[in-house]
Amino acid sequence: MAELRPPGPQGDGRDSPAAGTGPRDRSEQAEDLRREDAESDWSAGSWSDYGSRDKPGTALGRTVPDGNVLFPDIFHTNHLLFYDRFSAYQDYILGDCKASEVKQFIAEYLEKVLEPSGWQAIWRTNVFEVLVGVVDVNFPALKAVVQLSEPFLCESQDSSFTLECMQELLELKEHQILLQELWVVYDESGEFDQTALAIEHVRFLYQYIWRTWDEEEEDEFDYFVRCVEPRLRLHYDILEHRVPSGLVVDYQNLLSQCEELYEKFLNVRNSISSNDSDSEAENVSMVEGLKLYDKVEHLKQRLKVIENPLLRYVFGYQKYGSLQAKGARSTGAKVIHVVPLTMTANLLQLLTRDKLCPESCEALEVQFHHDPLAAVNACYEGERVIICPGHYFVDGVFSIADSVELEGYGLPDDVVIEKQGKGDHFFDCTGANIKISNLKLVQHGAVEGILYVHHGKTTLENCVLQCETTGITVRTSAELLMKNSDLYGAKGAGVEIYPGSACTLLHNGIHHCKEGILVKSFLDEDYEAPRITMVNNVIHNNEGYGVVLVRPGMPSEMKDAPAQGIKGCTQPTEVGDETACAEGSRQEQPGCVTDELELYKRTEASEQTENNSEIASVLGATTAKKRQIHRKRLSELGFTEADDNLMSQEMFVSVEGNQFKWNGKGSFGIFFF
Repeated sequence: MAELRPPGPQGDGRDSPAAGTGPRDRSEQAEDLRREDAESDWSAGSWSDYGSRDKPGTALGRTVPDGNVLFPDIFHTNHLLFYDRFSAYQDYILGDCKASEVKQFIAEYLEKVLEPSGWQAIWRTNVFEVLVGVVDVNFPALKAVVQLSEPFLCESQDSSFTLECMQELLELKEHQILLQELWVVYDESGEFDQTALAIEHVRFLYQYIWRTWDEEEEDEFDYFVRCVEPRLRLHYDILEHRVPSGLVVDYQNLLSQCEELYEKFLNVRNSISSNDSDSEAENVSMVEGLKLYDKVEHLKQRLKVIENPLLRYVFGYQKYGSLQAKGARSTGAKVIHVVPLTMTANLLQLLTRDKLCPESCEALEVQFHHDPLAAVNACYEGERVIICPGHYFVDGVFSIADSVELEGYGLPDDVVIEKQGKGDHFFDCTGANIKISNLKLVQHGAVEGILYVHHGKTTLENCVLQCETTGITVRTSAELLMKNSDLYGAKGAGVEIYPGSACTLLHNGIHHCKEGILVKSFLDEDYEAPRITMVNNVIHNNEGYGVVLVRPGMPSEMKDAPAQGIKGCTQPTEVGDETACAEGSRQEQPGCVTDELELYKRTEASEQTENNSEIASVLGATTAKKRQIHRKRLSELGFTEADDNLMSQEMFVSVEGNQFKWNGKGSFGIFFF
């Protein structure tokens, strides 16, 4: 792990113990360094001693530059972990500086750790790479004074960059090159480790953290807190695939737009500043500048939302607004898509009998595919995909915008589709009528849930879902029918039900998730209440509640609710406890074993009925509260009699025959916010 030496107890957060030690006084400083280390609160194993001047040899790796020219190896520094960079910027480089002081603080840091001369580097631009030697450093300008190395080594996109051309270019630049454009040549002695790391930190800061408008946003927070930390966390969240790919694209597009508009704004502002006349053209420029300023501020706020990990998923982006259905084929024909792992004559005969020609084979077109994702992507409206037994590995997202049917030929355990590699959702459904049946879906290393219903109706029948993050999400205006299926393993909720959606759960198992079923707030005036039907489901072994309602709390409710905002009903007595009681009874009354078991069964059935009734009652009461709020708003607007159709749009709740067992916090809970 590449990391700078921590400061001593009296340090100001930006001084390195190795700072200021040159080649001649390293031996004299060695004992002092060891003494400071012993007095420091940092343990010897908590940091890496890169660039330590009292230890021979380098602690950094090396890498071979790409290209056809035989450049010397360079230090490998772009592998630093989040904490390496976080600690360097916070403790050594930036400290508590303001945005306007960033360049000054960097220069002070570089003066303490950078070797001013005697090292080589590869100067890289978008059009060429050339080997140079550093003879001095202009710290205030963050530039190195360089000269071409001998022999002359240069690689470019064309042959125009000759030795003479490069010499002329350097003379135009007064032989001064930005430090972030230099990659330090590898040296085994360890003498230039700190130099390579320092330049890497500067390069990363200006490439991924710094924005051209940062200096104009002075506030009470220091630059590290306001800008560096959130942008650094976002960068590593993206690297580690913790941010949806659609959101990453949105962020990059917003950043490019903002930079382009800000440059235009600066040009307009500069043109106004340089012109003292009060002409009509200047007035037009001022209006144009104000419009550009508003657009830039709007884009900056959107960027900040995405950089904030708490807000990026709530307000960040609408990923599926542009997903369009193909519609029916122009020829009017409908195709059956078959996905066999291996096709045999016997399998083809069975498919023909059971699926392809149950009634008539006239004008039937069949297409064969090697993987399920390719088959789904080839579908048009009303077509069907039949997946033969096998274990399929898919690297991608099933984005289904048409009404298609995806069916496994066999039992779910025989037809397995496993997501390979990290990514977003597994299945995204926006079609009017989608059906998925007889499949086992396995998700690994995911950022988002296993199945997302954005619009339309999705039917899930006789499926097994092995989740990774959340399970199934039913968004506003979408509908899910899930029956005879098994869902488990979600680190969030097994099923998330949004306001304005419809969710029917029949004869399913939902277990070993963070929460079983999560019903989101539907008191907000912008959304209609959801319609929920839960019949004969077994919801068990979830870490939290079997069913949890998340909604805004009224003042009286917040006063009575516990501090954490949760209240709920407890689990019925577990089987193990009942068995223990029955054992005690058997010892005293051996003839009553049957009666005890019957009593237990009746008690358990009664408690499960009470759980179902309570869930239905609470959800019904909440929709009644929404109706009261709605009536009050109508009355304030002058409508004394509400329209029956308008007021009938309340939550339909049917909760019957469900079993809740061994859920960590209970069968049902409410989270107020």
